[in-house]
Amino acid sequence: MSQENTEKETVTGKEVIQEQDNELEVQDNETEVQDDVKEKKMSRREMKEEKKEKERAEKLEKELEETRAKLAKEKDDYLRLMAEFDNFRRRNAQEKLELVSVAAEETIKGLLPILDDCERAMDALSKSSDSDAAKEGTELIYGKLLGYLKTKGLAAIEARDKEFDTDLHEAVAQFPVEDQEKKGKVYDVVQTGYTLNGKVIRFAKVVVGI
Repeated sequence: MSQENTEKETVTGKEVIQEQDNELEVQDNETEVQDDVKEKKMSRREMKEEKKEKERAEKLEKELEETRAKLAKEKDDYLRLMAEFDNFRRRNAQEKLELVSVAAEETIKGLLPILDDCERAMDALSKSSDSDAAKEGTELIYGKLLGYLKTKGLAAIEARDKEFDTDLHEAVAQFPVEDQEKKGKVYDVVQTGYTLNGKVIRFAKVVVGI
């Protein structure tokens, strides 16, 4: 009996060990399953995080492109505005120059009759027996006035014995001449013409030989 009991105990011990081994194997299997589940969960979480990062990167890229486009538009608008302002400044400066030029031209035009009077006075004095002081005084006034106006760009138009030019001369009369070389040329000047900085402000009134 003792031997049988011993054998039964031995068998029972083996069974217990086997059961423990089975339990351990089951636990190992459960652990492996849990690990697999954890790995899958981690994998899914990582995939979600990766997807979020990708979406975030795409969003940032889109915002960057929009910002670049906005900056390019603002730069273009700025350049256009600067060009328009520069054109405005130039036009404004040009208008001011033209205004000053017109004002100066009108002022000088108003002084031309005084030059005419001086010329008539000198012509009359040259034919009279008045004192030389009157002649010299008139010539001095005429010379100073004409000299000042010349500094402003005034110049007398040369007309006598010149070819008649409609851009410079205004024919007020014709005079028959025998010399063929004088035909079509200015025979006499009735009123002196002037230019201001190259622009005709008064045509020379002339008599043309025919």
